[in-house]
Amino acid sequence: MEDINNNSDREKNLIDDIQSVQEPLINNIYKLDGKVPFVTALAIGLQHVLAMFLSNVVPIIIITGVATLNGSKMQPNIITQLIQNAMFIAGVASLIQIFGIGRIGSRLPIIMGISFTFLSVATARPDIDYNIIMGSILIGGLVEGFFGLGYKYWKKLISPIVASCVVIGIGISLLPVGAISFCGGDTKAADFGSLNNWLVASVSLISCLISLNLFKSTLKALSPLIGLFIGCLVALPLGLIDISGLTSNGYFSFPVLFPTGMPVFELGNIISFLFIFFVSATETIGDTSAICYGALNREMTEKEGSGSLACDGFSSSLAAIFGCSSTTSFSQNVGLINLTKVVNRYVVATGAIILVLASFFPPLAVLLKAVPSPVLGGCTILMFGQIFMSGIKMLYKNGLNERNLTIASVSICLSVGFASKSEMFQHMPDLVQKIFSNNPVSIIFVTALLLDLLLPKEKKNPEDCLDK
Repeated sequence: MEDINNNSDREKNLIDDIQSVQEPLINNIYKLDGKVPFVTALAIGLQHVLAMFLSNVVPIIIITGVATLNGSKMQPNIITQLIQNAMFIAGVASLIQIFGIGRIGSRLPIIMGISFTFLSVATARPDIDYNIIMGSILIGGLVEGFFGLGYKYWKKLISPIVASCVVIGIGISLLPVGAISFCGGDTKAADFGSLNNWLVASVSLISCLISLNLFKSTLKALSPLIGLFIGCLVALPLGLIDISGLTSNGYFSFPVLFPTGMPVFELGNIISFLFIFFVSATETIGDTSAICYGALNREMTEKEGSGSLACDGFSSSLAAIFGCSSTTSFSQNVGLINLTKVVNRYVVATGAIILVLASFFPPLAVLLKAVPSPVLGGCTILMFGQIFMSGIKMLYKNGLNERNLTIASVSICLSVGFASKSEMFQHMPDLVQKIFSNNPVSIIFVTALLLDLLLPKEKKNPEDCLDK
């Protein structure tokens, strides 16, 4: 009996010892650094991948649906390679942001991915050559990267009111893109606007809305992915999904440098992209600040802000080398961290590693490319609408005084009005046409920046003009 009791005591002590070791490891997920059990890190990392996976590949699908390559429509095998590269770049950029290389990277748990912000300027010119876009991103990324290293010298140049106006403009310019995808994607196609397209897109949108409002926590963050899945289930029996080329690129391959050829550098397009890079910089600073405030309970340091922007820029140039659009920090992942308070860098890095590994399997890229445009339209129209509303929220947060409302109203009205007809700029120099024609974001950026610099500053904080 005594031996039995002794064995029981030893087992209990062993269990207590194991728990005493495991509990600190598990608690490390709420610390920036520290060891975490592999299974825990894998589960949370996968959660981050799911939260951003759709948003990371959709910009590539949309841009390749509009742009051309050497005057011809983009071929399916090239698009598959670009999607594969997009996953690779998202993972690599995230690892650089999380762990840093020299002065590049914030060393904070920030997930990077292909940005929606640049869709507005990338799709502004119909049938633009894809390599012109890549050339603009390559140069623009380098500019933002070096500006990031000198963040302390220019951080007050782009004021919050300018940033909020531009975000509103981006949202406005993307709404037609979402609507066209909603109806089928190709306006020249025979089934554009068909009942099947309307049905599939509506189901996707309704599914996103239901999951967004019905679920909480992680599932709420995954609402676009849920809408995508349900939309595809409806589209499958309607014959809208084609996966015949599932293994056309093989089962395993590495990402490819310059998959569409060498970048082409066109000054007007580069300048247009530079405007958006400055906007992307303000978004990245906002996400970096949100991580520090919401999860670490402190202010962002100047070093973290500089490193975050440098990574945003230089990783965008790296993305162009792999034929992808520019990268940026993903707000949904920032929101997920602020919600769960899981800030461990190694846990979030697990998600980045999953993205890199996923990029080696072309069939996954083929499946993503096979998602019908109406399904994407149903999901992205909600995303684009949220971009627009986030600009409205930024404007409200900055204060609705007379000066801010003047800047917002003039810049937004000019951008929407002047960008509606490209003929308005037909007598302007070619460079001006390339920067502003069909490009509301360029117009809104220049107008808001000039007004902010020229209009006299408010001496006092006036009451909200809506309350007067």
